[in-house]
Amino acid sequence: MTRKTIKIPELLAPAGNLEKLKTAVHYGADAVYLGGKTFGLRAKAGNFSLEQMAEGVKFAHEHNVQVYVTTNIFAHNRDFAGLDTYLTEIAAIGVDGVIVADPGVLHFVKKIVPQLPVHLSTQANITNSHSAAFWFEQGVSRINLARELSFKEITEIRQNTAKELEVFVHGALCISYSGRCMLSNYMTSRDANQGACSHPCRFSYSLMEEKRPGEYFPVEEDQYGTYIFNSKDLCLLQVLPQLVAAGVDSLKIEGRMKSIFYVGGVVRVYRAALDYLAELPENAWNDPALIRLPEHLYDELQKLGTRGVTENFFLTPPNASDMLYESSRAEQFMEPVAVITGEDEQGVKVEIRNTLFLKEELTVMGRDGKDQQVILVDMIGDKGERVEKANPGNTMVLVTEPRIADTTALTIIRRVKDLSEK
Repeated sequence: MTRKTIKIPELLAPAGNLEKLKTAVHYGADAVYLGGKTFGLRAKAGNFSLEQMAEGVKFAHEHNVQVYVTTNIFAHNRDFAGLDTYLTEIAAIGVDGVIVADPGVLHFVKKIVPQLPVHLSTQANITNSHSAAFWFEQGVSRINLARELSFKEITEIRQNTAKELEVFVHGALCISYSGRCMLSNYMTSRDANQGACSHPCRFSYSLMEEKRPGEYFPVEEDQYGTYIFNSKDLCLLQVLPQLVAAGVDSLKIEGRMKSIFYVGGVVRVYRAALDYLAELPENAWNDPALIRLPEHLYDELQKLGTRGVTENFFLTPPNASDMLYESSRAEQFMEPVAVITGEDEQGVKVEIRNTLFLKEELTVMGRDGKDQQVILVDMIGDKGERVEKANPGNTMVLVTEPRIADTTALTIIRRVKDLSEK
């Protein structure tokens, strides 16, 4: 295998709202996926009105980034009302594809907007080459493979089709098969398969057999119960070279409900990783399993907030070590404090996201994947007044030592989180 045969896949990022879309693009996504106000599986995300979607598509296309729209609910008859109008409107906006899971929705899409590429959602749980062949024959142009596949199975499907394959590489995992979960529906009357999941897999539970009061299911727990359904987050960064060498077309990051800090940070890591792989010499690809990414990329992911990480089914089936029993999520020890909006002769213009004080040590998350450490020496308000404290929503000029190098709008500034009160 030579370097010329290695194709760097698309990096596909979540866009829960317009700001997250712009953040993902800023930090190096090749494509983003988003939802409108209906027909998608993240009804509680900010999501996009048609006007916002049009603005997002325009911004993305100006930066050579593709936009895919989710229409991946499992539809009942009532759900088709208005779908024809919606599809016609998003096609007119210029989106680059739609994501579907339901065969009926696929049939409808092919009838109403046959020119629009269709990507099959992981919800359709494609686990073998024959299923993939079937769906490609139905007119889908890309398949997002089930998350329950091993690397060996992904490779076998790749060897049996030349069409586009997409794989999730990072983010939260559902405890149910391919995300098809009914817990939320039964417990809170919010249907996960209609986009309204209340995430009961992250709740704390104690299990008890009715004839044995006080005797608990033997799992690790404390006096508050246990997070028995709570999977660690997926992270395939360690095995990214193998996925690239296998010829996967798109690497997908989960997280439309996550913050701009998370989206920007994760995209930045995977962009840096893919750029690193693109520059490797030919002989490095003789055995992709031996390729090691720079250690700082793994360290960076730990700063972004996580439930711990698992490679899920990639090499072996998951077990108890791939669950997080002690809490809903691991502690996040860094937080965003400001987003750069432009440059000023004295420093950078920002919008404040967390309360900020003079003399704090800050970290600038550069687009090049590198951090810059600075000390905040002055803050100047809209009217030229100097302040010692800035609050969320304030617009400020930050003066730092040294001066911030990456002054590009949308660059995130963060700090170590104060955990002293916990």
